[in-house]
Amino acid sequence: MVGPAINVRTRLSFSDVNGGEELCLTSAPTSIAGSECGGIEFTKEDVEALLNEKLKRKDRFNLKEKCDNMVEYIKRLKLCIKWFQELESSYLLEQRKLQDELETSEIKSSEMEMIVKNKEEELNSIIVELRKNNAFLREKFTQEESEKLAAVESLTKEKEARLIMERSQASISEELARAQRELSSANQKLSSLNEMYKRLQDYITSLQQYNGKLHTELSTAEDDLKRVEKEKAAMVEDLSMIKGELALSKASQDEALKQKDAMLNEVTCLRREIQQVRDDRDRQLSLVQTLTDEVENCRESAEKYCEELDEMKAKANELEARCSSQSIELKTLQNHLAAAENKLQVSDLTAMETMHEFEDQRRLVSELLARLGDAETKLMEGEMLRKKLHNTILELKGNIRVFCRVRPLLPDERSSPEGNFISYPSSVESLGRGINLVQNGQRHSFTYDKVFAPEATQEDVFVEISQLVQSALDGYKVCIFAYGQTGSGKTYTMMGKTGFLEEKGLIPRSLEQIFQTRQSLQPQGWKYDMQVSMLEIYNETIHDLLSSNRSAPDVLRAENGSPLKPYSIKHDANGNTQVSDLTVVDVRSAKEVSFLLQEASRSRSVGKTQMNEQSSRSHFVFTLKISGVNESTDQQVQGVLNLIDLAGSERLSKSGSTGERLKETQAINRSLSSLSDVIFALAKKEEHVPFRNSKLTYLLQPCLGGDSKTLMFVNISPDSSSANESLCSLRFAARVNACEIGTPRRLTNTRP
Repeated sequence: MVGPAINVRTRLSFSDVNGGEELCLTSAPTSIAGSECGGIEFTKEDVEALLNEKLKRKDRFNLKEKCDNMVEYIKRLKLCIKWFQELESSYLLEQRKLQDELETSEIKSSEMEMIVKNKEEELNSIIVELRKNNAFLREKFTQEESEKLAAVESLTKEKEARLIMERSQASISEELARAQRELSSANQKLSSLNEMYKRLQDYITSLQQYNGKLHTELSTAEDDLKRVEKEKAAMVEDLSMIKGELALSKASQDEALKQKDAMLNEVTCLRREIQQVRDDRDRQLSLVQTLTDEVENCRESAEKYCEELDEMKAKANELEARCSSQSIELKTLQNHLAAAENKLQVSDLTAMETMHEFEDQRRLVSELLARLGDAETKLMEGEMLRKKLHNTILELKGNIRVFCRVRPLLPDERSSPEGNFISYPSSVESLGRGINLVQNGQRHSFTYDKVFAPEATQEDVFVEISQLVQSALDGYKVCIFAYGQTGSGKTYTMMGKTGFLEEKGLIPRSLEQIFQTRQSLQPQGWKYDMQVSMLEIYNETIHDLLSSNRSAPDVLRAENGSPLKPYSIKHDANGNTQVSDLTVVDVRSAKEVSFLLQEASRSRSVGKTQMNEQSSRSHFVFTLKISGVNESTDQQVQGVLNLIDLAGSERLSKSGSTGERLKETQAINRSLSSLSDVIFALAKKEEHVPFRNSKLTYLLQPCLGGDSKTLMFVNISPDSSSANESLCSLRFAARVNACEIGTPRRLTNTRP
């Protein structure tokens, strides 16, 4: 019964090396054929069968047969893991190649985008300039056309006026000849008319007055006609200068023409009346004199009209020449416009080709991203399978798993002149699992189950232990403890930083995962009861951190003043650990446990040393007991989760401890030395292991020598002044990783 992992962070995947084809476990690269695996390939069914394989034993007491079977099984598992590692290395190479291709394609696409943008900006500027020139030329052409039409209209009107004047001159000359003929006849009749002259004298005077009146009206009409012509000329000039008033000028011109026609009609009417008067005065000399004066006036006006006509012809010729030059200029501009349009079409074609290339590059990038995503998915599946195989091998070997974590440099440590003495190998075999330390020019290399660099977050660390925490719900005993010198980040790894959600430690995150998994398993019929206890080992004395009557750290007294019985540690036959009189609290949510953790943190013994402002002066042990039962299958499980924050080892010369701090330092170093003795004895497989030399090792006896799943965090300081302590911690962690404590056993039974 293994629930789903919570907050599992996926690793970066390998690239798809088969050209987009679907990869399975059997799609190993050709380079594996010549490897140590001898061309053997594993399918998903083979791996599952290998994991689910049960050892067949004829005699359950034949340990030699059991060992041979286990060795053979471990060899097959190692062969499978080695095949997966080689497959992983080939996938890494292909992933790097695809990433390089992706980067180059992205660079090319960005360059093409910049070129397309520059081309578009140039073409847009050219188009805008051409449009402005075209609009300006069109306006200029329309203006010249309007001026030309106005000049042509004025020329035709002047020609018509000249024809009218010539016709009127011819008619006047005919009238003069006729008047001369009539004058001769009148002279003949003058004698007869002398008699009538006196009678007609009065009538003549009245007619003269009427004739004078008509002459004044005729002069006013001629003046009005000249004024209308002057207004017409002014309107024509205004029409050529102002385009916006063209319609108004035309209207005023039409009105002027109408007025002119009306005046001409009036003139013709007056002339008819004058003709009638002249008919009446056929026999009078005054009429002849008047007609002679009119002929002279007509000659003068005709001369004036001829001069004006010559001027209008000169203006018309000038306008025609100007119009022809403008037509030539317009044709030139039209040719320029056609050339610009052709250039624009060529640029459009170039832009379209560039866009097509850009689209092809974009499609290629999307295909590469899709292939990369598929490869990441397949790599994640392979990574999960590799972890499962690795955990299976470690459980079968019974070794203690060791994770190494290097904390970041502090601000006052960054200016160290010695530089960085810790490095990490980049080979495929040691990537993420190896660490190198240089001391006195000598290089020391170590390999663990996992190595976390300074930039690793709390989430990254918890992802690696989430499956181990899950095992506690499945009925296993799980123990995780942090080891290292003072100031190396053990308490930060286990507890985190208060008030910052992203920097929560392993203990709060483990509890959140357990309670979330408990909630998800309820639909399957599982019900869990959980109990929490917390204690510290201070100066080889156990203190209950959840006790309500806790007083001085060294002596606990009852209500009557007598000292209480000290806490004692007991182990039963099943490997379960009991601490007498220890406070055990039933919990139902992660919030309740967080509250208890805060209370325990305030009660824990801490102190200030030269190496750490808040140094833990005791070993902190958090225990969560889990009892689960399935209502549908009557299956019962009992798991235990022990999370331990050990006090830091330190040298008296560096810590500067005196008085009470000196006693604490000596007690801490003795307990850690006892832990080292236990690890040495387990590594050498001695018959006697000195678990009882200290309270710490006796409390950890089921975790170090029993059937539990145990993980140790070794915390390292990157400060060059701590190189000796870091090297000692790494060597101790290597010995711990080599210890075999037995195969973990699941505590499960059937409810009666």
